[in-house]
Amino acid sequence: MQPDSLSGGQDALKLKSRGGVVRVFKAAGYSLAGLRAAFIHEAAFRQLLLLAAALIPLAFWLPVTGVERALMVGVVLLALIVELINSAIEAVVDRISLELHPLSKRAKDLGSAAQMLALLLITSVWSLILFSPA
Repeated sequence: MQPDSLSGGQDALKLKSRGGVVRVFKAAGYSLAGLRAAFIHEAAFRQLLLLAAALIPLAFWLPVTGVERALMVGVVLLALIVELINSAIEAVVDRISLELHPLSKRAKDLGSAAQMLALLLITSVWSLILFSPA
């Protein structure tokens, strides 16, 4: 059962009370649904995926140490994670109201600022590793 298919009469706590392997599989399904939704509805997520598709293989091709490679890949994945969280914030704010409100703007601006910092982190880590003297 996907979150979008829940009717108002169902109790969300009943869904959370499931345990064991069933819960793990349900959680994996929800996670995949979230990735699918981000890919379909979020242009910024698709752009970051393209960046990741270029940078992650490049990190494995470059002659860097294992720790440097882990950092290079990690910051790219972190930017994808931040974009997912930013998109979730935007969806919740829009779900509450499309009315312009200072707190809605602040929430969206804070999410955007987090993503900007994640992109600066990619730039900084990659630059420091690639352009620092050996």
